[in-house]
Amino acid sequence: MEKISNKNATVGVVGLGYVGLPLAVEVAKQGFNVYGFDVSEEKVNQLKDGNSYVMDVSDSTLQDIIDGSFVPTTDFSNIKHCDAISICVPTPLNKTKDPDVSFINAVVQELIQYMTKDTVVILESTTYPGTTEELIKNVIEEETDYKVGEDVFLCFSPERVDPGNPQFNTKNTPKVIGGVTPTCLEIGLRLYNSFLENLVPVSSTSVAEMVKLLENTFRSVNIGLVNELTVMCDRMDINVWEVIDAAATKPFGYMPFYPGPGIGGHCIPLDPMYLSWKAKMFNFYNRFIELASDVNGNMPRYVLQQVSDLLNENEKPIKNSNVLIVGLAYKKDIDDLRESPAVELFRLLEDKGANVTYHDPYVKSFKNRGEVLEPVSLDENTVSNSDIVVIATNHTDVDYQMVIDNAQIVYDTRNVTKKYNTGSNVVLLGGSKHDEEVRLLEQKFGLTPK
Repeated sequence: MEKISNKNATVGVVGLGYVGLPLAVEVAKQGFNVYGFDVSEEKVNQLKDGNSYVMDVSDSTLQDIIDGSFVPTTDFSNIKHCDAISICVPTPLNKTKDPDVSFINAVVQELIQYMTKDTVVILESTTYPGTTEELIKNVIEEETDYKVGEDVFLCFSPERVDPGNPQFNTKNTPKVIGGVTPTCLEIGLRLYNSFLENLVPVSSTSVAEMVKLLENTFRSVNIGLVNELTVMCDRMDINVWEVIDAAATKPFGYMPFYPGPGIGGHCIPLDPMYLSWKAKMFNFYNRFIELASDVNGNMPRYVLQQVSDLLNENEKPIKNSNVLIVGLAYKKDIDDLRESPAVELFRLLEDKGANVTYHDPYVKSFKNRGEVLEPVSLDENTVSNSDIVVIATNHTDVDYQMVIDNAQIVYDTRNVTKKYNTGSNVVLLGGSKHDEEVRLLEQKFGLTPK
């Protein structure tokens, strides 16, 4: 604790992705010596050259620390030099939707081989309640002479990274942390308090693990609800977007969630399934979670059906039609393709025989079934030669008015065309069109839509 207070402690961060790299950079900026561990030599070499592959870390920020306090490496024996280790490795689902904790297990094997007495270990990877004790504490105590809470110290602090968020980042996002013992928590708080602004201590690692799962299960269930209402409103010939905007004017008791072509990213599609999987061990079955996952997971197929119907109304089969997808990332203004529904839609359209291209100002290429594809330019010629343009991600840096003015059909899954001049060629997710009469009334009476 004295070394932490004096910033003489050496900190290791295992996993240099969207979570680990910003964390490692923040620690190094506060004056600590930091080892960044990753199994990818390509990533490590790129960092050594001062080039960041994570949007939230600029090249200039990286270059300020790369020759001094931050050392990227693939050599895990350097763990022996670390007083503290934060684990930020992926925790995906396997094909049967069960947790894949192999990355955590691999890190633990390196830990027990190299870590020294008095090391504090903090797991940040999202996982099911009980992981920290089951996979780390128990293994350390079974395979070494160390006792957690006396010889080494163990905490869990769930990552809360929101890539591309201009307001909240690693430093100022409130950080939940729980320890295996009170001493573990005290040391973990001392460490993270030295470079983060707001800590939220909880009574155990299991509570901290559950916090992250609750956050994203809440979002998944509510997105699932509004996606299901979208399909229902489609059958009722009601514009679900207008319904949501009107409901959102209520200043209490309501929080707006919006439909989309599916859910993406590492958290919302995966985290609730971790909780559902763990609950089954206690003979508890999360019907809300399973239902929300089913609804959200089927949205790309609903979009596919609507695209097919729109083409059919224009006397065109989906096979051999030219389909342009605008936006491939899972959310606006980032380059992250993890679990992106737009990627799934791309492949579903291909399976139906469509000629599919994409434009995304952030995604310079992506690997599709072994083939590397690059974006097309978004210009009048590209748009007019497409049988339908599908807006799958609402990036800011896109000329939507040009798209509307030149496209035969625009299918907008994000309602991003709301503030533009639209015509009969624009159809929203849910099958509705913009109500121009409402827009004119808003303008006439000086009303500002939400």
